[in-house]
Amino acid sequence: MNRLDGKIALITGGARGQGAAEAELFAEAGATVIITDVLDDEGKATADRLGDAVSYRHHDVSSEEEWQETVDAIVEEHSRLDILVNNAGIFRTVALEDTSLDDWNQMLLINQTGVFLGMRTAAPVMRAQGSGSIINISSIAGLTGAAMAFAYGATKWAVRGMTKSAALDLAPHGVRVNSVHPGIIDTAMLQEFSGDQSLIEAQIPLGRVAQSEEVGRLVRFLASDDASYCCGQEFTVDAAMTS
Repeated sequence: MNRLDGKIALITGGARGQGAAEAELFAEAGATVIITDVLDDEGKATADRLGDAVSYRHHDVSSEEEWQETVDAIVEEHSRLDILVNNAGIFRTVALEDTSLDDWNQMLLINQTGVFLGMRTAAPVMRAQGSGSIINISSIAGLTGAAMAFAYGATKWAVRGMTKSAALDLAPHGVRVNSVHPGIIDTAMLQEFSGDQSLIEAQIPLGRVAQSEEVGRLVRFLASDDASYCCGQEFTVDAAMTS
């Protein structure tokens, strides 16, 4: 189940957290994985830890040029690109009235424009192959309101909408596009911004935060041929928080 034998996968934001967990699960399932990030030391360490099936490349997802260079390098080496996981993103706790234009622009540049550039750059390769799977990592903040995270919530709603439009454009060419909406996940990002753990867990119907691997297993499914009829949809990993 969920085998990825022979598939070539690009995972952005793969140095740590969910991206690193996805890379590990993909490699275990038989994929060749390229993780990218701007955290070079952590990215190289993650690739070294995961073995020969995983390599690291520096990549700023807000850069059109670096997107093209990254995809071109992958196609030159492997002749194809089967899976793109747009995982890179940033989070800031800033309420609407305290959101500066710089805050807003930075959030959009990485969380929204980065996803747009990734899909646009990968699409011609996948269309020419007649196959591919693009998984955009959004958030439950892309399904509900996001108190104290106005700009973040806006970008995650945008990712959801872009996913649906891209799916309609690319499905006729055999390329599937879906979004994943995690709830509260135990990552470095959460640890940087969270308060009392018990207060966080009290908001979650299952009573605990999720591990990155629990998101990664869904992403692996969507990347695999087991999800061959899943396209243009949002999938939650949120312990019923949006129910």
